[in-house]
Amino acid sequence: MFVDTAGWMSMADSRDPMHVPCRNTRDQWLEAGGMLILSNYVVDETLTLIRVRLGLEAAEQWWNQVWESPRCRMEWVTPDRGERALRWFFKWRDQPFSFTDCTSFVLMKELQIQKALTTDHHFRTAGFEMLPAG
Repeated sequence: MFVDTAGWMSMADSRDPMHVPCRNTRDQWLEAGGMLILSNYVVDETLTLIRVRLGLEAAEQWWNQVWESPRCRMEWVTPDRGERALRWFFKWRDQPFSFTDCTSFVLMKELQIQKALTTDHHFRTAGFEMLPAG
């Protein structure tokens, strides 16, 4: 399952209304033997948002948990993947997708990942399944 910035943020911030549903979804996925996939672009966004909203220590704690977990795998946005994301970004003119979203869509298509742990409805618009469902 791909984990988007919105999913990581919901899990990191106990005040977030989707905190418990997102954590439960993650826990169930891991208990079933699943992996959590993220990208270096998602790491960039998530570290920055956690630092701004929750502080530098919270950002460092999040990073250490992700980096040290054998159940998290980071996929790098290579130049080729970035080029494909740019094509996606400019193709969907009627959608306000961020470039980071487009890099996530490219990775998910390439790796044949259909499920995304996120509260960002752009993933559903792009044809992926959002978890938790809602």
